[in-house]
Amino acid sequence: MVKASREIEAPADRIFELIADPSRQPEWDGNDNLANAPQGQRVRSVGDVFSMTLTSGKVRENHVVELVEGRCIAWKPGEPGKGPVGHLWRWEIEPIDDARCLVVHTYDWTDMHDESRYERAQATTSERLAASIDRLASLAEE
Repeated sequence: MVKASREIEAPADRIFELIADPSRQPEWDGNDNLANAPQGQRVRSVGDVFSMTLTSGKVRENHVVELVEGRCIAWKPGEPGKGPVGHLWRWEIEPIDDARCLVVHTYDWTDMHDESRYERAQATTSERLAASIDRLASLAEE
């Protein structure tokens, strides 16, 4: 499991909207792994599933497993029509005041059960997570 965090000079609802709308995710992805996602998939509750096309052309279905509107969202990816393979992406937003938040991004592969994905999972470093937060900050602080 790896984590990264930083303060962002933006309100929690603005930051959360950039994360909860999958069509915006390729704009801030620090792994440069996301190509696009269809419009209209804004995440609203645990159990939602949104699809994403990777830069490799593969499609992933992301199963939302945690959601506190404006504060926390987490999902587990899987291949279309199959369940998640066990890794988790989580975003936590902790307001400091009305205009600043601490944002924590976590990637956890400890429950991954697909050995073919281990090498790629372990290549996802805290620096890549920090790059996502930095890109997210540049969008949220506009």
